[in-house]
Formats: sequence, structure tokens, C-alpha cells
Amino acid sequence: MPKYTAFIISGALLFSLAFISISCEKETKCIASIKCTDSTGVALANADVLLFALVKNSAGVTYTADITANGLSDANGDISFTFELPAIYDIKATLESNSQTLIGNGIIKLEEGKTIQKTIKLK
Repeated sequence: MPKYTAFIISGALLFSLAFISISCEKETKCIASIKCTDSTGVALANADVLLFALVKNSAGVTYTADITANGLSDANGDISFTFELPAIYDIKATLESNSQTLIGNGIIKLEEGKTIQKTIKLK
């Protein structure tokens, strides 16, 4: 009987370690949820939304980093982007409307495991 007891205890410990390690994994994806509106708050579909990071090199020259994301807002003016790591991005949204260009800018700070929402007003 003692052989079986040790075997059962060992199995229970292995099972609990596996359960604990699975439950300790935390969500690390960072989601940017952008809503594009006009100056009165009406949602704008098909706005071209660009997320980018400006970086300054050792010589003091500022340039756009390699990591960017862009796409068009949906009928509700919404678009979202998923990143693996937290970061701070500049946002530029543009929309050609009735022979004029509407532009909106902003900044979004992404956090690990969270969805961060930002509204950009295009004028």
C-alpha cells in the first residue's frame, strides 16, 4: 500500500503543478481600438488610420520606426490593431471627403493585456 500512496501523491503533485502553470499564463497582447469621428462626433467610415512610432537616433535625427500598422475604419468608424508588446504610437487618420481632406492626429499608449480605446476627431 505505501508504494501506491507515494505514486498517487506524486501524480497529484504533477497535476497541480501543470494546473498552476497553465493558470498563471497572463494575456500579453496589446490592442489599440481606434474610433474615427468628425468634429460633431459622427462616425467616419473608410478613414485611413496609421499607427507609427517616431524614433530619434544618436545623431538626433527623427525617423519613423519599422513597426507600423494601418487600415481603414469600418462603417462604425472603428478599427483595431493587435501588438505583441506595449508601446506608444502616434496616430494619423485621413479621409478624402467631398474634394477635401479631413485629418486627425493623436497618441495611444498600449498596455500589456489590455484594450486601449482612443477617439480621433478628423477636421
